[in-house]
Amino acid sequence: MALTLKTSSSTTTFLYHKNPDTNFLLFNKKSSLSFKRFTPMATLTTTANPTVGLAQTFSNLKQQGKVAFIPYITAGDPDLSTTAEALKVLDSCGSDIIELGVPYSDPLADGPVIQAAASRSLARGTNFDGIISMLKEVVPELTCPIALFTYYNPILKRGIGKFMLTIKDVGVHGLVVPDVPLEETKALREEAVKHNIELVLLTTPTTPVDRMKSIVEASEGFVYLVSAVGVTGARASISDRVQTLLNEIKEATTKPVAVGFGISNPEHVKQIAGWGADGVIVGSAMVKLLGEAKTPEEGLKELEAFTKSLKSALL
Repeated sequence: MALTLKTSSSTTTFLYHKNPDTNFLLFNKKSSLSFKRFTPMATLTTTANPTVGLAQTFSNLKQQGKVAFIPYITAGDPDLSTTAEALKVLDSCGSDIIELGVPYSDPLADGPVIQAAASRSLARGTNFDGIISMLKEVVPELTCPIALFTYYNPILKRGIGKFMLTIKDVGVHGLVVPDVPLEETKALREEAVKHNIELVLLTTPTTPVDRMKSIVEASEGFVYLVSAVGVTGARASISDRVQTLLNEIKEATTKPVAVGFGISNPEHVKQIAGWGADGVIVGSAMVKLLGEAKTPEEGLKELEAFTKSLKSALL
């Protein structure tokens, strides 16, 4: 994913913060929803082997000389039934890890595409409990691990320990919380370790080297390198600065590094992999396909074709 900042006037601005690796805060909105099973649009795996965690997934891929493909979608857009089928489509197309975004009413870390997806999802009644119910049904059918992307306030609202236990119980392996400064992650990290959840931390192009080193030391699962200053969203090109950042991080840690924000086509995927990334994250381009399709069925078909094209770039 990539990060942008939405103001009250709906303009999108670049992100700036005295702690460059973190930036966002918002609140959750409770509502009810009716969940129904959606008819699969692809030949999907219905009996999955027990999934391994994020770090182990990267380790397995490294032994095979492969780079992880990590798609992102927003839960509940266009509805949770479609999200359930999208997760299975992404899994069947060879995704190595899937990042699932929890929608919020003011998603400050995200660009216009994911902002719009969050708004549509909430308008249909999506809430955290509904997402958890959906995951409880779907995760056992997947072969790749799920990493949940959520903001900090909803975690605090439920209690950190209870939140970790809840997501662990439905089979979530990883967690990304973009709006928590490193200095405030202690409680999160302690509860994550206790519940065997891998807490992924982010570093950005404006993160000072010393601070980056502290972030990568504390990050679990993998290190999330934000490719550009700003919010999530497809970009025409990827800055050459990313290659330098990758080298700096790899000099500081042996942990895997995945690059996200602005990656939107097979050429980007191949370029990032060629620069030495251990994983490539594609978000807004995925979300746009599902959100702008005329029907859920059409969106799932387009998602399948697009996912196969991105995965092929890593083969």
